[in-house]
Amino acid sequence: MTSVFAHIIGGAVNISERQVAAVLALLDEGATIPFIARYRKEKTGSLDEVQIAAIQAQYTKLQELAKRKETIYARLEELGNTDADLRKRIEDCWDATELEDIYLPYKPHRKTRADAAIERGLLPLAEEILKQRPMRLPSNEEDLQGARDIIAQRIAEDERSRNAIRREFSYTALLTTKAVKGKCDSPEALNYKDYFDFKCPLKHIKSHQLLAIRRAETEGYIRVDISPDTEKALDKLANLWLRADNDTAYQVELAMEDGYKRLLKPAIETEFAALSKEKADAQAIHVFVDNLRQLLLAAPLGQKRVLALDPGFRTGCKTVVLNEQGDLLLHDVIFLHNLQSTEKLRGLIEQYKIEAIAIGNGTASRETETLARTVVESLKLKVESVPQIYVVSEAGASVYSASPIAREEFPDEDVTVRGAVSIGRRLIDPLAELVKIDPKSIGVGQYQHDVNQTELKQSLQQTVESVVNYVGVDVNTASKHLLTYISGLGPTLAQSIVDYRAEHGAFKARKELLKVPKLGAKTYEQAAGFLRLKGANPLDNSAVHPESYSIVEKMAKDQGCTVAELIEKKELRDQIDLNRYVTDSIGIPTLTDIMKELAQPGRDPRGETEAFAFDESVHTIDDLKPGMVLPGIVTNISAFGAFVDLGVHKDGLVHISEMSNRRVSSPSEVVKLHQHVMVRVVSVDRVRGRIQLSLRQLNR
Repeated sequence: MTSVFAHIIGGAVNISERQVAAVLALLDEGATIPFIARYRKEKTGSLDEVQIAAIQAQYTKLQELAKRKETIYARLEELGNTDADLRKRIEDCWDATELEDIYLPYKPHRKTRADAAIERGLLPLAEEILKQRPMRLPSNEEDLQGARDIIAQRIAEDERSRNAIRREFSYTALLTTKAVKGKCDSPEALNYKDYFDFKCPLKHIKSHQLLAIRRAETEGYIRVDISPDTEKALDKLANLWLRADNDTAYQVELAMEDGYKRLLKPAIETEFAALSKEKADAQAIHVFVDNLRQLLLAAPLGQKRVLALDPGFRTGCKTVVLNEQGDLLLHDVIFLHNLQSTEKLRGLIEQYKIEAIAIGNGTASRETETLARTVVESLKLKVESVPQIYVVSEAGASVYSASPIAREEFPDEDVTVRGAVSIGRRLIDPLAELVKIDPKSIGVGQYQHDVNQTELKQSLQQTVESVVNYVGVDVNTASKHLLTYISGLGPTLAQSIVDYRAEHGAFKARKELLKVPKLGAKTYEQAAGFLRLKGANPLDNSAVHPESYSIVEKMAKDQGCTVAELIEKKELRDQIDLNRYVTDSIGIPTLTDIMKELAQPGRDPRGETEAFAFDESVHTIDDLKPGMVLPGIVTNISAFGAFVDLGVHKDGLVHISEMSNRRVSSPSEVVKLHQHVMVRVVSVDRVRGRIQLSLRQLNR
């Protein structure tokens, strides 16, 4: 079966059968996608994570299809059907749509008009009429209708008919919408005004349009129809079923038209509605995944003492002080426009030697930022260095603060303190903090509640796992939540590592992980390369896998130096001929990765964070005027554009047509999440709170 799967998947994803077979074997052994991509390049031909994930997705579908076949076989046995040709067709079929077409005549269903006609003994009449030879037709209209019902169902269930209508849907299907009377006058309905009377060829409709239409339909504001060219569809059926020009053929024609309208067209419409939704879901999930990856890879500030402010007017700004490790030292409340609060803030900065200030980007963010800058300016004459100020996205902070994870971390603190801590920790290390939050709550996607939730969850889970393993984590400082995503671990082993660390102290070497209860050799193989620690062996703080330590040690020995000296001195590494170290299991791809890692062991690939300031003359949407050029932060990216925070409590939209002076097929070609950009204000709709922005001419 594996060889069959490898052949089918290779064709579907355009990857050689040999490479696919290697990936399937590794997956069956329990290897994870990050591990396969990073440490098994020789086996897979250096496939990346995206390619391996595509293979895994196809593999899962084929396994599900195999299970479906078992269900069909069982049904046929119940019916006493022993048709060898039918079973061979099912066995050879690996297309879900084709399989269901084969099974359709035998599939359990509610009693139909055709079933009732068969019970009345009209099947022989229907079969005679289908031959379309001249014959004496019954004068009883009920008998004729019953025969036509049988013929209509047979035509509708025939594979040739279904494939012909599918082709017509593919070429000519038109999606149309109509507003539901009495439902389209509410304020909520106006969000879907563009789709009250909408037409678009189904093959050309955009992902975000389809998802918006489906949401509007679900909420009862519009009705949706997907139909091909009816005349062409009936012509296709006529070519298959009409073979004469007489009264008998006319009965077949009537049955054909009825079967198309009543049975076949609704069935294929449902099928295409599902397929188009599946395609739209895939595109929306792709955008969400891309955004999430960018967000998780946001540059960390690093281990600095941070003062975090969760802005607020009425209840004040919740203020927390965090040490370099993100531990809570103090929490308090300050109120804007209060002299005592200014003094309190200044005192906290001096007392705790604050190195950075993190301010949430919610309500009162600009006012809080102004207060913080005033305080920092007043300190410039008193201290050698003043803290930098950073505006931090607080999307999902409230979700975290009420979660079991937050209650476990801060059982004695309320949700406001936990939320402020989350804001501060996001500045220190965004990845370590954001893995605690359901990705759907982070606010970097669109229509996340409308797409297939199973597919979304799996894709987001894979993305988080990919990023965590790409960055790597310090096994001696990482939380169990971060360790959970390390290749091969999961929640139970992550907790075991934390418990072992608490009991025995910091790990001194990677191989000590084998002492952790329930962490066996296979798990160690999967996880070790992604776990870092500063110990006696410098390779333990790199992405070099322990299975390759002996090769690095041989390289060092051949150069007459230690491993540490090999890492330190580029001239020694430059003298190495990698071909000398090729073995049956390790080739040039892995050796090249090892050399890159020796050049920068333990390097954080996320870069460095940058401070940012909004335009001081702009605080609300009323301050905006067309033509203004302002600094902003990209907060979200969709298929149709990017949203930018200008510091006015309402994000503006840079439509894809305004992204660049050149044609852009995807906004991600031009901008990245949390990128600092300069944008031009195109228009401001204060009534609807909409801001149109442009990057054109500013981005040549």
